[in-house]
This record gives sequence, C-alpha cells and structure tokens, in this order.
Amino acid sequence: MHLEEEKKMNPQLYLPHELIIQILLGLPVKSLTRFKCVCKSWFSLICDPHFANSHFQIIAATHTQARRILLMSTSPLRKSQIINFEASLLDVDSASISNYRNFVRLDSYSRIEIKGSCRGFLLLHCFSNQRMYWIYDIYLWNPSTGFHKKIPLSRSAFDSGGQFYTDCYGFGYDRLTDDYLLVRMSTQHNYNWPPPHLEIFSLRANTWKEIEGTQFSYTRPIGDEQPKAGFLFNGAIHWFAYCRDLRQNVIVAFDLMEKKLFNMHLPNDFDRELNDFGLWVFGEFLSIWAMYYFDGDNDDDYNHRLEIWVMKEYKVDSPWTKILVHSFDDISRKYFFPICSTKSGDIIGTHAFSVAKCDDKGQLLEYHSYFNDQSGCEVALYTESLFSLPNNEQD
Repeated sequence: MHLEEEKKMNPQLYLPHELIIQILLGLPVKSLTRFKCVCKSWFSLICDPHFANSHFQIIAATHTQARRILLMSTSPLRKSQIINFEASLLDVDSASISNYRNFVRLDSYSRIEIKGSCRGFLLLHCFSNQRMYWIYDIYLWNPSTGFHKKIPLSRSAFDSGGQFYTDCYGFGYDRLTDDYLLVRMSTQHNYNWPPPHLEIFSLRANTWKEIEGTQFSYTRPIGDEQPKAGFLFNGAIHWFAYCRDLRQNVIVAFDLMEKKLFNMHLPNDFDRELNDFGLWVFGEFLSIWAMYYFDGDNDDDYNHRLEIWVMKEYKVDSPWTKILVHSFDDISRKYFFPICSTKSGDIIGTHAFSVAKCDDKGQLLEYHSYFNDQSGCEVALYTESLFSLPNNEQD
C-alpha cells in the first residue's frame, strides 16, 4: 500500500507535517542523513537548503554537542575522529570515525593541513611530492555529510611559486550574498620583492578576484615560523602578521562583507619572543592564547605557562584584558596547545599526540590518544551541518 493511501486510511497513526519538520530540525546530522531513506518527502525535505539553514541555526544555538573537534591523522593511512568535547575524553562513545565516503582521494596525499572552518566545512590543503617539488590542492569538505569540492588555485599562486610570498589562507561566509569566500593574503619574504596580493575566491561565482586598491605591507610575524590558518570571528578572518608601516606585530583582519583589511593591536604586554601563540574564542570573546616554556635546572624540569587575553568589546581600538595565567608543571615536555573551552570553563587542547583537558586552575584532568601512530594530527573545531556549497556540485 502506498504511504499516502495508508495515511488516509489511518490518519491517527501519522503526525502532521509541520510537527515532523520540528522534530527533524532538532536531530543531529548523522540521524538526518540516515532518515533520507525513509521516504521521498523526507529526502526532499532534508536536502532542502532552507531546511539545512534552519537546522544549523537551531543546532548551533541550542545544542552544544553539535560543536565538535575533528582530528585527522597525518600518516598516509589517514584516519579521523570526531569528538564531543563536552563529554569525557575517556568516553569512547563520544568519539566517532568521520565519514570519508566519496572522498577516498585524501589517502593519496602525503600531507594534509586544515586551514579554516566555517558552517560545517573545513578548508583543506592537500600536499603531494612530485619530482622533488611540493604541490598542493585545495578542498572544501563537510565531514558530517561527506560533501567536498576542489577549489582551483589562483593564477598568482602559480606565478609566485612560493618564491616571493608566504600565503595566508582563510575561509568564511558572507551572509549578505549567501556566499562562501576563500581568502588568500600573500605576505612578502623580503622588502624589495614585488608587492603582495589579496584575493578572494567566490564559491557562487566560482572565480578568483583580486582586491584592488588595498595598500598593505605585511611579513611573517616575529617569532612565528609558519603562517597560521586564518581565524574566523565576527564575520572577519584574522591572521598574525608583522606590519612594516607600524614596525610591530599586529592582528590583520579581512571583513568578508565590506571586503576591507584592518589592523588590530596586540596586548601591551604581549611578548614578541613567544614560543607558541594563537587566536581562539574563550567564552564568547575573541581571545589570544600564548604558551611560554621555561627550562629547569635539569632535564626533568620543564615548566609551562599559559596566558590568555580576551577582547570584551570587538572593535579596532578595544583593549585586551589578561584573564588567566596557568602553570603546567605536570605536563613536562609535552606541549599543550588550546583549542576550545567547555561550558564549565575547562580548556581542551592538544597534548603531544593526545587531546587533553585541563581545569580553570591549569591542572591536567584527563587526556586520550585517538590514534596509534606517533606522526601527529591536524585539529579543527567545527559545528556539524547539512550544508552543501553553491550550485550543489562536488567532485
């Protein structure tokens, strides 16, 4: 018997369509992906972009478990784990293996780096070694659905060949145009080399476009060996850089809606000679973390200090407030890099080849290694979503 005919004969056995929608909107992506097979109407509903947008807004606002950490091993036999960081790291049920269906080519690359995260998508740089030269491809990937798309490299990226510039990438969403944007900012290696470029790739237009009339002179920040991935916050992508005009390290940000660059100063007591530092969100605020390492009197002594600053009002000239200073004597030589904070104020970070959780006093609560190999992993914080990309085409 057809489903619609059965509904007419036994209406009391079926829920109203509006109520079904409300129930489905509250379910995780993993369940909705399975429920596409229930019937054609559910398939059409769950695949509808408006449903995906409503689902993302509800889940992101009300379900903290939708915010996950993704770990991707860097070994050739690539594995990944998705972690609910609000649960115990020792609870194996809170971790699940990510879905690689339709994306088997990831295993063909020698190295993969995560360069950004936005609305359930990760920006991946996939490197391969060909004839003693490293080349890379760019992908956008939704780990929750398996959707992925290869992004073409810009012409200037080919022309420079990495000789003159260090490329800083970022990825974000312009809500005014309903478009995903990939941003490439090239910083100079040397003052006398050609001026840098600022380009954006529009997923909707499927083209690269150079931002003209933007005057800037940035180089790699002092104390930073490699450019970090652009950090998305409040509709702008942020990087650390050294500004030649100001003769100091700054945070340079690109507003995705206005298509403009602007500088933000660092805290007054922010040490240039930091070993490790980064941008993240602590609570609801844009925050800077910095890790200092102090050698002891012998090989067994190796003290760590984590300092955290927050910007309580997000604007160019807002002051930074130092809110936490943690000592990590018990972590020994194994570095701790913060990723996110939980509802209770605990800090989650990478700890050697593991993920670790510390309390608000800096005490190590627990840690867990999700991979057997010691080659390390890439880490990203993301919110699961049903989204595909404009034009709904994938490779």
